[in-house]
Amino acid sequence: MSLQSPPAAAELPPGPGEGHPPGAELSQGSAAAPSAEEGGEEEEEEEGEGEKEKEKEKEKEKEKEGEKLPPIPSASTAAAGGLEEGAKNQFSTFSNFITTINQKKEGIGNRNSPTQLVIPNIKNGRDLPALCLDVRQKKRMSMDTLPQELKAPIPPEPSLPIRTKTVKDFQDDMEKSKASGDWKAVHNFYSTTFDSFLEINAAFKKDTNSPFNTIEDSGIDANFVNVVYDALLNTPQDVQKSVLKGIINGLLQEWTGPRTKDDLRAYCILLQNPQFSNTSTYVIYAHLLRQIAALTEADHHFLVHWSKKISQKRFKQVVDRLLQFISLRLFPAKPEEFPPMVKCTWWIPSATKVLSLFNAANSLISPPIISYTDFYNSTLDHIDLMEEYHNWQCYGNSHRFSFCQYPFIISIAAKKVIIQRDSEQQMISIARQSLVDKVSRRQKPDMNMLFLNVKVRRTHLVSDSLDELARKKADLKKKLKVTFVGEAGLDMGGLTKEWFLLLIRQIFHPDYGMFTYHKDSQCHWFSSFKCDNYSEFRLVGALMGLAVYNSITLDIRFPPCCYKKLLSPPIVPCDHNALVGICGVTLDDLFQIMPELAHGLSELLSYEGNVEEDFYSTFQVFQEEFGVIKSYNLKPNGDKIPVTNRNRKEYVQLYVDFLLNRSIYKQFAAFYYGFHSVCASYALLLLRPEEVEILVCGSPELDMSALQRSTQYEGYQKTDLTIRYFWDVVLGFSLDLQKKLLHFATGSDRVPVGGMADLNFKISRSETSTNWLPVAHTCFNQLCLPPYKNKKELRQKLIIGISNAEGFGLE
Repeated sequence: MSLQSPPAAAELPPGPGEGHPPGAELSQGSAAAPSAEEGGEEEEEEEGEGEKEKEKEKEKEKEKEGEKLPPIPSASTAAAGGLEEGAKNQFSTFSNFITTINQKKEGIGNRNSPTQLVIPNIKNGRDLPALCLDVRQKKRMSMDTLPQELKAPIPPEPSLPIRTKTVKDFQDDMEKSKASGDWKAVHNFYSTTFDSFLEINAAFKKDTNSPFNTIEDSGIDANFVNVVYDALLNTPQDVQKSVLKGIINGLLQEWTGPRTKDDLRAYCILLQNPQFSNTSTYVIYAHLLRQIAALTEADHHFLVHWSKKISQKRFKQVVDRLLQFISLRLFPAKPEEFPPMVKCTWWIPSATKVLSLFNAANSLISPPIISYTDFYNSTLDHIDLMEEYHNWQCYGNSHRFSFCQYPFIISIAAKKVIIQRDSEQQMISIARQSLVDKVSRRQKPDMNMLFLNVKVRRTHLVSDSLDELARKKADLKKKLKVTFVGEAGLDMGGLTKEWFLLLIRQIFHPDYGMFTYHKDSQCHWFSSFKCDNYSEFRLVGALMGLAVYNSITLDIRFPPCCYKKLLSPPIVPCDHNALVGICGVTLDDLFQIMPELAHGLSELLSYEGNVEEDFYSTFQVFQEEFGVIKSYNLKPNGDKIPVTNRNRKEYVQLYVDFLLNRSIYKQFAAFYYGFHSVCASYALLLLRPEEVEILVCGSPELDMSALQRSTQYEGYQKTDLTIRYFWDVVLGFSLDLQKKLLHFATGSDRVPVGGMADLNFKISRSETSTNWLPVAHTCFNQLCLPPYKNKKELRQKLIIGISNAEGFGLE
């Protein structure tokens, strides 16, 4: 049998069930186990035949098999070559090791005695079944189901060999080997343990007599696995090679039906092998990933749940290893180590598919095992993202792979690029159409028609803004330009930023009544007061959309739940009667908004007494609206249904849903439609709620040291005394003063997605008197600083300047 490379094609080969069963990831090749007919002929051969007759028989078998199996393009030899060429790092003699394996050609065994592998000559090998990616389904990680002929009852687990070595025994063997230099016992352990999937289970299964067929417990002795892997990289090269040889043997076994739970356990253990961090093992690693990716949905379900039990350290290592594999396949440091990209197109899809299983496992835990940002692959920032995005849009449910099918791997910076370019293309398209319409009516084109021009008075900011946006609905996707009536400023970006800031500040003021500020959580939430017109909520949604569309960061303090609702659904439904902004909410979501109330409901759930008699509550809640107490039933006839120990969970869930969904539905629906009137784009499907928040608001975490490193100077050198005074003062400011400085110089006190470096902050020398205050050009993120004589004077003038920074004028 042999490891095979797929056909050299731009698209993925057919998925499971289209030619090969999902279990047959590594099938017969030119030196593989014979077919049934050939096997019968071999059994009739006499053991006493001479070497010449044996060679003739083998040549005949190869000819027969070559006639039966479809030829594979030269990609196959490249895969084998990559395996040999890749052995130039840690495993410098890996090609010799492969040659040794080829020479052994041991007899064909059963599952307890797996076939020895032959790697280099694989030109007649059958292709592995490929991934079938369904990009627009909610379950992006599921695979096609098994063909009908394989939907048979799951076979019983085969009996495992008896292995009695414990962690203590293994550690003693390691100590003895290190002391004596005799690694025979350790070598025997590793070569035996990794020789087959059954041996892996025999060594690492907690109880070989128990099936462990549930998702709750994988049955893996994680401590033993960790100890064995930690010691592996400290063993001699021949020991490490024996492990790789065994893994290849396991991957080359012929599968005739569904995978057993022992097989899944073996996959789970092999994924944690630290040897796969080395590029010399990538060909083997790629085939392991391919087999796992091609498993059935039910098998993936088990792997996902078992993976969430892996320790944080090991989990992170596996994720980092997969990300590194993808990065080095995209941009190899030594291209000669791998087969050409065109000949192993399945490597990256397989690795990304397996990575998606770990992402799913991570999302099942609260809090997650690692941060969602740990799945970002910054290497993807350097590929043609728009091509990926367009492939995803155009090919939909086809087999064509795109990273956009797995958005968790794309960094927020890369997603911002996709959204910006998608927005620019929409802006250009709208502007071009306006120009064509003007010319077709033989009217003189006006450059202003290419922009969304908003003219407002400072004294009537909200009403003027509402009127302008309502009047110019068709222009919302054009580039925004703001003019304050009576002021001479030209909008090069600074006026737009100021308009956003002032408008948001006024709308969110408690006296305005649209939003309620919760001091405990320091965030705003929608007022549940009923009104006749919700257009101002639509304005706030449109403002958020315009901010994302025009790459402006806003100082809005909404809880994470708001952004989850904003993506429910991410694309506006065609049916105008469909509910929008409704999402599954929990007590955790309420904690982020009203922690005191959430704590009380949590106490209710854990109360050990008689809830009905002690609390005397019903499925009815009360709210004060303009001084009037109003009651609402959480369910029909809720005022007559008492809350008891048995139904209190339902009560809490309905109460949370009422507060975060039902009571503010009209307000949030207007907000939702306002946002999507500007930001309607398939790119929103790529975003998590947390990422929408960062795009809208930026990051509140300031790093002034990072700003210092990225600042540019005009008329100053960074070693000048004034500049040194400036940074000594700024780095010593409180967070509030640092935010005021950022607001003064850039028009926003939030950090954009790309970090401080994306601000392009500049300090220029002002040749005015040192009696003058600093001046800022927010459109250029530029601070003009006079050469103050000492640190005290600089600090005093700077604080006065940044604390009185509202308004725009020309000297």
